[in-house]
Amino acid sequence: MKRRSLKLKITDFEIYQLGEPSSQGSATWAGNSILLRLTTSDGTIGYGEAVPTLRVQSVIQSLHEVGRVYKGRDPLDMELNIHEWHKHDFYLPVSFESTTALSAFDIACWDILGKHLGAPIHQLVGGSFRNSVRVYANGWYDKCVTPEQFGERAKKFAAMGYTALKFDPFGTHYDSIDVKGLETAYARVKAVKDATASRVQLLIEHHGRFDPNAAITIAKKLGEFDPLFMEEPVHPDNLEGLRKYREATDVRVALGERILTKEQAAFVLANDLTDYLQIDITNIGGVTVARKVAAMAEAYGVEMAFHNAFGPIQNAVTVQLDAAIPNLLIQESFYDCFPAWKRQLVRDQSKVENGQTKVPTRPGIGVEVDEKVLEEHRVEGQEYFNPDEPVWVVKDTWKD
Repeated sequence: MKRRSLKLKITDFEIYQLGEPSSQGSATWAGNSILLRLTTSDGTIGYGEAVPTLRVQSVIQSLHEVGRVYKGRDPLDMELNIHEWHKHDFYLPVSFESTTALSAFDIACWDILGKHLGAPIHQLVGGSFRNSVRVYANGWYDKCVTPEQFGERAKKFAAMGYTALKFDPFGTHYDSIDVKGLETAYARVKAVKDATASRVQLLIEHHGRFDPNAAITIAKKLGEFDPLFMEEPVHPDNLEGLRKYREATDVRVALGERILTKEQAAFVLANDLTDYLQIDITNIGGVTVARKVAAMAEAYGVEMAFHNAFGPIQNAVTVQLDAAIPNLLIQESFYDCFPAWKRQLVRDQSKVENGQTKVPTRPGIGVEVDEKVLEEHRVEGQEYFNPDEPVWVVKDTWKD
């Protein structure tokens, strides 16, 4: 490792809005990425990623605001830099745009640190606890509506080696669910279980869409399939409703992608509101905060299953942290479901083989960005908005 001699400074930052045009002329959420490129006084380049979901323009503006604080500062002073932004941003604890912009800068700084020292991030935050990471597939069920379609697609991904699949079987239901909707969801889950001969663990995505009574009814109906977890069963802001759900069910719960601070995570842990924690490194405060939350979860006997739905930089840094923590459950992966250009954006992205992804050992986040692909996929403007299907669902599944 190189000995640090001169103080580094962030001399420049560039924000990339990336995507591919949809038929409506703008990019959908899965085809969008927001990347950050930091350059330091010694020429080192670091990459970070921010969350794009339906707030692309406001997130980009927040990146410019955070950049005004970070520019000229030493990228290796992660704690100090986060503290400085916390001082300036009055609404940081309740602003998604602020936390994700801050996360992107922190991730890029850790990428710079790794390159400066010639080591991957996992070696800097705990060493190699594991050399490969078990992953589950998400995004695999696009255009699936009937139970038969869910079953056939599940069989395909099981044959690819995945040992766990996450999916949302609830169609258009929001807040509540009727008897017909419940039976349809049951049939879809049963089809996945039968098609995979019960060899694949099932993760039931609720997308935080239900009130507590509906979620409890769902848990009692689908509990017989013994899902690995029920993800975000109730609206994420209804913490008392979540408490009610926990008291009324015996299914395992996972949540956390919409947690913005370590303090919010501490409340969830202290009140036993989840079995598994799914914070998002691009939303919680980057590597600096995510590793603290993982340690808090370990103290409560809670395992980590980081949210990881946006792009290859997020995936790379998340796998780096997966490699170092002892309390990892499983890792979300869209690798085989992303647009091809997202996989091409990094030259040495870890593929998923037999339900596992290898931990990269290159310095920093462990992958090299292909700047030609970066330039070719620049886009502008708001992402495509479909009034008939929420942006957070897998494409063409908002159907009964």
